[in-house]
Amino acid sequence: AGVLENVGFTARQGEVTALIGPSGGGKSTACKLAARFWDVTGGKVSLGGTDVSTVDPEALLRSYSMVFQDVVLFRDTVMENIRLGRRGATDEEVLEAAKAAQCDEFIRKLPQGYQTVIGENGSTIARALLKDAPVVLLDGATASLDVENESAVQTALSRLLQGKTVLVIAHRMRTVAGADHIVVLENGHVAQQGTPAELMEQGGLYRRMVELQSESAQWRLSGKE
Repeated sequence: AGVLENVGFTARQGEVTALIGPSGGGKSTACKLAARFWDVTGGKVSLGGTDVSTVDPEALLRSYSMVFQDVVLFRDTVMENIRLGRRGATDEEVLEAAKAAQCDEFIRKLPQGYQTVIGENGSTIARALLKDAPVVLLDGATASLDVENESAVQTALSRLLQGKTVLVIAHRMRTVAGADHIVVLENGHVAQQGTPAELMEQGGLYRRMVELQSESAQWRLSGKE
């Protein structure tokens, strides 16, 4: 876990706040502090003006939908993994969430369809859709997807995020191009924050990351020729 010092930012309702920066900069730490996986040793994390350290963790987590790269997926069927988003959901509601998460077609191709025992990122997104919580935390949710599947999942995510308070950890600059607010974390500090346009104009780490990924994409494209 990264160590955060003197970090301050606000993720507003109805907006997507993106956390970016070098590996080990504190992005995942910030996201997990928001969900009270850990408590801060100094400062305060508040949700709607309430200090989260005063809220029972189980009650707090009911307000969050989370899609983390290292999310716990239970050894169970796809159907039951999705149903964890809202206990008591009907099979029909689970199917609707899977369709909205753009993973119904993929699931139906599995050996036993929805009864296949598997852990898959699409299931966690469908689970989050089914839960429909007011705060959404995404940590590298599309990092392992190819471009075609990524665009489908982005469509699902846009539906999931509508009107919510969203904190997203992104590794690809194109993922954050549409964010409302970007916080650049480096070595546990806020290096920059602002809109994508503001940060491009400022220069600094954000623009370097955008340019590096752009150069990398061009290099890969030329490498195919």
